[in-house]
Amino acid sequence: MPCVEILAVGTELLLGQLVDTNSAYIAKSLADGGIDVYGEITVGDNRERIAAAMRGALDRADGVITSGGLGPTIDDLTKEAACDALGLEADLDEESLRDIEDAFAKLGRVMRENNRKQAYLPRGAHVLRNGVGTAPGFIAFRGDGKFIASMPGVPREMKPMMQEQLLPWLRDHFSVHQAVHTRTLHTVNLAESEIDHRIDDLFRNLSNPKIAVLAHGRLCDVKIMAKAQSDQEARDLIASVEADVLRRLSGHVYGVDEQTLPGAIHALLQQSCRTVGLAESCTGGSIAAALTSVPGSSKSFMGGVVAYDNCVKTEVLGVQQSTLDRAGAVSEETSIEMARGVCERLGADIGVATTGIAGPSGGTPEKPVGLVWIAIAHADKRRAVKFEFLGDRAAIQERATIAALALLWRTLQE
Repeated sequence: MPCVEILAVGTELLLGQLVDTNSAYIAKSLADGGIDVYGEITVGDNRERIAAAMRGALDRADGVITSGGLGPTIDDLTKEAACDALGLEADLDEESLRDIEDAFAKLGRVMRENNRKQAYLPRGAHVLRNGVGTAPGFIAFRGDGKFIASMPGVPREMKPMMQEQLLPWLRDHFSVHQAVHTRTLHTVNLAESEIDHRIDDLFRNLSNPKIAVLAHGRLCDVKIMAKAQSDQEARDLIASVEADVLRRLSGHVYGVDEQTLPGAIHALLQQSCRTVGLAESCTGGSIAAALTSVPGSSKSFMGGVVAYDNCVKTEVLGVQQSTLDRAGAVSEETSIEMARGVCERLGADIGVATTGIAGPSGGTPEKPVGLVWIAIAHADKRRAVKFEFLGDRAAIQERATIAALALLWRTLQE
């Protein structure tokens, strides 16, 4: 099985000033294309270190794929390092130079002399043309046939270059004829350890398809990947395993592949011709932001009230002052009245409310930081659930948002 190593270039990555999403995208593209990834490396803008990382990667893998360091500035050194690692000179590529000149002309901007630097590529390289930027990519070769493939670091330039040029070249170069298909099942309210327990024998006994579990917050994905001679054969291999996993995780799978939890909620609401309204305190509107991220959400989302101050709870949502005096703003009773009140004020079929203590201050022994009540009201039914989340303010708000969406989805399922 051919394998490559991924090298991300940029001091900003090492300083934590920028999150490296390119390597994740490249790795997924390679996996979908049937090409293994040996490892991933990040290195700063230092010519000698980049070249050393490239040499080491070529010793371990069949090729290296880099992103970043192809710009016109003095700290863009990937091309020079690749020449050092491969023992090559750089030559001016006239076609790349014309592309760069045309790009500046279309923008009505003056092309500086340092932009010509981008048109100098390792001798004998296969050029990866850049249709949305000025930096061309390239595939350059060592004497033994191993290669360095370099792409720009700007994601909107790298992604089409990867999909339209580099990945097809890699599949042809390595004679990869197998089709790879992945199916992702999205679950909620089921811990990673519980999923592992339920499908443990599939982990141990299956080799094709393979299964992987990825947890993120209160959500967890189960990925099923199969390799076959055709895409349809790979899908057929997945089908029976998917059915088995769905049975074992029944009641917790809200969607597959590109489906999101907010999208699944809107699908259920629209199927039953119902609407939802939100009354948010500690989540500060993040549930509304999640629900409105779905195209067509206006068909089932009425609106929301961010009721932070108690006067908004009483005057806008109709929470009784006596309830606040007796139970407090963060309580089962208040959350239920908020959910019921938003239904009445907005004319929604279902109301969801959150109230809690996100911190870092404001907690007490009786009501600690992380305490959140989430309530749902619909028809003549009221339901409130108590949660105690760990983490800082942002983590508590994020977890409360997911918990509220999960509770709404489960209610609609029931």
